[in-house]
Amino acid sequence: MPKQKLRRFGEIKELDFVLEYPYSVLEREDFPYKGKWREDFFQTPHPLVLELGCGGGEYTVALAEREPMANFVGVDRKGDRIWRGAKEVQEKRLRNVAFLRTDINIIDRFFEKEEVDALWITFPDPMMKKSRRRLISSYYFEKYRRFLKQEAMIRLKTDSPFLYQYTLDLLEVNSISPRYATNDLYNSPQEIQEAAIPDVRTRYEQQWLERGMSIKFIAFSLPLSDVPFKEPPKEPPRDDYRSLCRGSQKYQEEVAKKIRGEKE
Repeated sequence: MPKQKLRRFGEIKELDFVLEYPYSVLEREDFPYKGKWREDFFQTPHPLVLELGCGGGEYTVALAEREPMANFVGVDRKGDRIWRGAKEVQEKRLRNVAFLRTDINIIDRFFEKEEVDALWITFPDPMMKKSRRRLISSYYFEKYRRFLKQEAMIRLKTDSPFLYQYTLDLLEVNSISPRYATNDLYNSPQEIQEAAIPDVRTRYEQQWLERGMSIKFIAFSLPLSDVPFKEPPKEPPRDDYRSLCRGSQKYQEEVAKKIRGEKE
């Protein structure tokens, strides 16, 4: 493992607002804050908001600065990513942010029934070949409703046409009406932009906007009944992102080429 990663892992272990609980740790001990995030961890009664797949924590930190009367937990499994956001939290002395390093597949083991007020899923991998691994799917919906409050809002931001259409289809087959849905967020009515907090943008999101790509946004709530969620009968066409890493130089060149072609 590179020395830089080892150093970062060592640094986040010293931060009391970074909680590392992979499978191996949960096999040995229970998570101490399940059902007690407000009382024992944040020590405030403020709403509890999660961001799943938070990466470097840009969005988690920005939301926490914007909304000091809410508590935010960014979740990701990669410590070197979390390190970036954790250092910013440390420098800014924010008291309403935590990072949870774990696999999102076991996210329901960290929160009690109706403990979470809202959920953000920002630019997840669309997982076009693996529906069970999508953070938006019937599989994950079952997990989310184990800890979301009644009427808790789930907000999805994505640059993937595939994931946007799949989400709409998933909601429809489960008789869920989205509160907001747009395939071009920053050219949508002000009401939708405000729901998506448009002045909070990750570096990744800003890069796509500069390349002329539209950002999609959907907000909805899950019914807290015992009726199992269903998958759509068929999937939408896969988009152009399926074979390239979005952060790679090759991918960016392909996107730039596509945009030039559209404009010519």
